[in-house]
Amino acid sequence: MSKNQKLKIIPLGGLNEIGKNMTVIEYENDIFVLDCGMAFPDESMPGIDIVIPDITYLVKNRQKIRGIVITHGHEDHIGAIPYFLKEMNVPIYGTRLTLGLVEVKLKEFNLLSKTKLHRVKPGDVVKLGCFKIEFIHTNHSIAGAVALAINTPVGTVVHTGDFKVDSTPIDGEMIDLARFGELGKKGVLALMSDSTNVERTGYTMSERTVGDTFEEFFRNCNSRIIVATFASNVHRVQQIINSAHRYGRKVAISGRSMENVAEVAATLGYLNIPEKVLISIDEIKKYRPNQLCIITTGSQGEAMSALTRMAFSDHKKVEINKGDLVIVSASPIPGNEKQISAVINELFKKGADVVYKSLENIHVSGHACQEELKLIMSLVKPKFFIPVHGEFRHLKQHAMLAERMGIKQKNVIVGDIGKVIELGQNSARLNGTVQSGAVLIDGLGIGDVGNIVLRDRKHLAEDGIIIVVVTLSKQDGSILTGPDVISRGFVYVRESVDLMEEAKTVAKAALHKCADKKQTDWASLKGALKSSMSDFVYKETKRKPMVLPIIMEV
Repeated sequence: MSKNQKLKIIPLGGLNEIGKNMTVIEYENDIFVLDCGMAFPDESMPGIDIVIPDITYLVKNRQKIRGIVITHGHEDHIGAIPYFLKEMNVPIYGTRLTLGLVEVKLKEFNLLSKTKLHRVKPGDVVKLGCFKIEFIHTNHSIAGAVALAINTPVGTVVHTGDFKVDSTPIDGEMIDLARFGELGKKGVLALMSDSTNVERTGYTMSERTVGDTFEEFFRNCNSRIIVATFASNVHRVQQIINSAHRYGRKVAISGRSMENVAEVAATLGYLNIPEKVLISIDEIKKYRPNQLCIITTGSQGEAMSALTRMAFSDHKKVEINKGDLVIVSASPIPGNEKQISAVINELFKKGADVVYKSLENIHVSGHACQEELKLIMSLVKPKFFIPVHGEFRHLKQHAMLAERMGIKQKNVIVGDIGKVIELGQNSARLNGTVQSGAVLIDGLGIGDVGNIVLRDRKHLAEDGIIIVVVTLSKQDGSILTGPDVISRGFVYVRESVDLMEEAKTVAKAALHKCADKKQTDWASLKGALKSSMSDFVYKETKRKPMVLPIIMEV
């Protein structure tokens, strides 16, 4: 190894944001990609389905890529895999459940037969180029979650993945704290640690506390129970099924993602469903309300989710009845609060009793709070610390926590998307940037919606459009028909006849002015129509609709 050679850590997503986690680990001619996630669009992205990281840097360096290593099966860690594989076919490494969920995705995109999937388990070590990657068992809100110990030519880097310390996990397998301690004794160059819950003091509650709450509800409820939760939280689903079975209820599952995950988890042995407990959603009418439990998607108020469709009477199979107990077993992802509130309000209006996080212990986080973060830090004893997975405030708070734990300020690196972190045996610094950012997915289009298109969509959504249609003579450029003015999303024409007539007059005057100046090219005519129409409309209404001139020649 050359003394000057550095390990590069390049975040392409997941820093200064929640979602689309992806990190490039690079040394000389070897790269592996750590996670490959997506994010959901925010309000500033009308019409966008999902958001994925910009992988231009990886496309340019495709010959160096040795594989993708996935820490767990959540969408913000696996959601971009199909789009990545369309550009580059590389092997994927993950635990049994993680790969099971990846397979479902690849089937949808017809990529399964072309992709090499390598199943690993905690304790396994995989060699990718110059890297040796060890998988370490952790606890999270999905089974099969792992941390990584990455052996590199400059030293060992530990990445926690998303984790918490659960001393009473549902599957009985506690996070492997002993292994973190062993790595710390040997010496760890850098620790990359989950920052999501760094603002919360104490410890994250065990998943079992939610099970106790479910028990209470199932014991005391005589009506139908509908539980909305994250499809991927297999342990949560298991606890709901356990409580339903104990109190003699059949379980029906609603929502495509929930059905997919349940099928994969049951097949792989992560979900234990007693015989004759599970029924089809088509069979629910055969049973009395107190014999039924429905597990559904929609805990985030997603527009097309099963719970939202139930709330707004749009679900083909399930209708909300008076007295139904609806449990929303999740906390809102930042940005989703309005949608969830709307769904909860609608459920109450339908006569349902709704229980949500602010009322009961029906959700616990899958992420570590301060004391757990400090525990990992004290076990690993890293020389350098890099907070990951969170908004800037989370990363900053985690950096301050590391400093309080005795890590020198100069040894704490707060990164950003696209910024290259360079690690040597005795050095760590930010050095240079690579192309990065968000690629927007709209239907089948990948990256074809940019800032200008989004700006136009917002403009149309907020202010509407005025279309000016005019037919001109090819011979002399005189007006043959029109101008006609059409309004969409701006004003209701029948109630604004005078305004529309005036607008026609303004458009005609603009065309005559161009004729007087001998301006007959279409660019000049369109520019004149746009300018005069925009000025007139703003003066009259103080609004700025999009103006679209359409000129035809006959």
